[in-house]
Amino acid sequence: MPGILVFDVNETLLDLQALQPFFNRIFGDAGVLDEWFHQVILFAQALTLAGDYRNFGEIAAAALEMLAEARDASLAPEDTEKLVRAMRTLPPHPEVPAALAGLKAAGFRLVALTNSSQSAAEAQLKHAGLTQYLERIFSVESVRRYKPAPEPYRMVAAELGVPPAQLRMIAAHAWDIGGAMQAGYKAAFVARPGKSPFPLFPEPEITGSDLTEVAEAIVSA
Repeated sequence: MPGILVFDVNETLLDLQALQPFFNRIFGDAGVLDEWFHQVILFAQALTLAGDYRNFGEIAAAALEMLAEARDASLAPEDTEKLVRAMRTLPPHPEVPAALAGLKAAGFRLVALTNSSQSAAEAQLKHAGLTQYLERIFSVESVRRYKPAPEPYRMVAAELGVPPAQLRMIAAHAWDIGGAMQAGYKAAFVARPGKSPFPLFPEPEITGSDLTEVAEAIVSA
């Protein structure tokens, strides 16, 4: 049983849907939020495949500008800055603090691994009140390769001085779970609304509808 749990941050611990009012104001459709975040992830991964690296906030801003142009939406110069700032103040999903507290009380070591920059991740988790549960916060910025490339997962294992098999990745993204398992991790999938595992990756050992269900399964495994 892996004793160290590695948490993704955006959408897994923090509720990205808090940004809906921003997208409703810009595009007249709050649902554009999901399209935007998919583009952010797509182009972060595309940059990694192309051998390049840009700050996650820079990618987020560029994806917003791309969508605004494609949809002929009016985007003020300060709107991209507002979005990047808003990402640093996302709230946690309601069940997250209690679930993390329970896992820590059960003796698990908790760390985070995120595509956000180190400074952004620390600001996000501090604002959400979650740093008290986390031993360390890791960012892909250290290796300049975005998940699900193997380097971020290997970096965490190396920094903690343990083999990947002693780590369990917990995420609400099938690509993150798949990348971690390919790197040798165990995995637990948080099947938040609209999320499901990808059939061509190995099946995660644990799946739950929220972090409470996942935590309960981890503790009882």
